[in-house]
Amino acid sequence: MMLANLLVKPAVKFYKRQILKDPFHLAIRQWKRDRANQTLRYNYPLDESSTVLDVGGYRGDFAEEMVNRYGCKVIVFEPMPSFYQQCCNRFKDQPKVIVKNYGLGSCDETLQLSESDDASSFHRTSSASKFVEARIRDAEIVWAELGLTDVDLIKVNIEGGEYPLLNHLMNSGLIERINHVQVQFHDFVDDATSRRNEIRSRLADTHDEQWCYTFVWESWKRKISD
Repeated sequence: MMLANLLVKPAVKFYKRQILKDPFHLAIRQWKRDRANQTLRYNYPLDESSTVLDVGGYRGDFAEEMVNRYGCKVIVFEPMPSFYQQCCNRFKDQPKVIVKNYGLGSCDETLQLSESDDASSFHRTSSASKFVEARIRDAEIVWAELGLTDVDLIKVNIEGGEYPLLNHLMNSGLIERINHVQVQFHDFVDDATSRRNEIRSRLADTHDEQWCYTFVWESWKRKISD
């Protein structure tokens, strides 16, 4: 059975990439070829005065890299209690990092979060999933509570929650106060391609695409006002 799995998985990936020309599998292959996780993901014009929002902080790897590189302030939003606690422990002696035990979304709500390591999600479940109760808060209210003005970078990796969050940021006008947007769209939600296309079209009104690997990672930079 183990040997069969080892043979089937590469075959499925090859079929999706070469026969179906699946955008995600093509993009992830190019992402790896370009070594973009080393060359692009952390490359932003930041310094000690910058503010970064890490939405979907997981274990804190992204936050730590940004602080080490730029000495900037990072606010981590992580609704999963176990990951939140890991971030708190990791950054307990780092005053530049603030950790919040909730996620950002379009409204205040408490949801059941499937517990699946870095794929934990409010939007994807399986019969084997464990669930924990977790909070989502209205991004506009949180923005005001934290006294945020312009934000230099928001990184969004929230397993399907990016769609309502980004729409809310655009509807509220907050998107115009964010210099750089780095987001991972996920293709397991209903109508993912059309929803992503719609957000990208709206985002292009205020931001220019810097780079894009479809359903892997993409980055946008705020347009310069005349």
